[in-house]
Amino acid sequence: MAESSAPRAVFFVSDSTGITAETLGNALLSNFPGFAFIRRTVSFVETLREAAAVVALVHAAAEMGPPPIVFMTAKNPEIGLALANVPAVLIDLLRGHLTSIEATLWASATPESGRYHSLADTDRYFTRIKAIEYTIEHDDGQSLRRLDRADVIIIAPSRCGKTPTSMYLALQHGLHVANYPLTDDDLPSDDLPPRIRPFSSKCFGLTTTPQRLSQVRHERRPESHYASLNQCTTEVRRAEHLYRSAGIPFLNSSAKSVEEMSAVVIQTLNLR
Repeated sequence: MAESSAPRAVFFVSDSTGITAETLGNALLSNFPGFAFIRRTVSFVETLREAAAVVALVHAAAEMGPPPIVFMTAKNPEIGLALANVPAVLIDLLRGHLTSIEATLWASATPESGRYHSLADTDRYFTRIKAIEYTIEHDDGQSLRRLDRADVIIIAPSRCGKTPTSMYLALQHGLHVANYPLTDDDLPSDDLPPRIRPFSSKCFGLTTTPQRLSQVRHERRPESHYASLNQCTTEVRRAEHLYRSAGIPFLNSSAKSVEEMSAVVIQTLNLR
């Protein structure tokens, strides 16, 4: 597989927040782990003057390195035309798809920019806000209130990736997520801690390698017993034993992205 040592500039250009361009663009870039990218998001590009400023940024990046990559989600065709001749690979993430949908529906898409992030998504927006609020409240076992409302309860020893996975599930999928840290008091047992035991069908476990866990913990508490390889090995071994004894599905987070882990959680627990 070809790799490049020179970082390549990547622009996410949008007439709205840029979240769609970032999500889709990064999903495509993740297939090329051997390359280094310098990412920049330019949001709310709604006028030709703002588009011209983006063109200038792309030209400057092209002069300093390999041809940039531009991911664009702008519905206004004038914005697309303004960027059409930049010295970069321009990937319009909307245009081809909109054309296909227009042909299928026999209707023209509204030219209103940012429409796909507008009032049509109000219910979805507030669903996600509630999910995020719930997930923040229930992070790292801070609250065990209303666990019956959780869509999933992520359990794992400290620093195995519970919080980022929980927040991604809430933010991207609108799921109510609680996460619970397995401590030395919990791990000698063959069953779940009493407070989450009634909700075992909602539980999903995370594990990692002892070496990776020790490395992450050393960044937080250098040279501590908490971060020692021996302690991490014991916790990982006991956690995996508990998962198997209690019939809890689990995965190793050491080599997976938060997107991959979230997809496995959703599929395993049939949350979609």
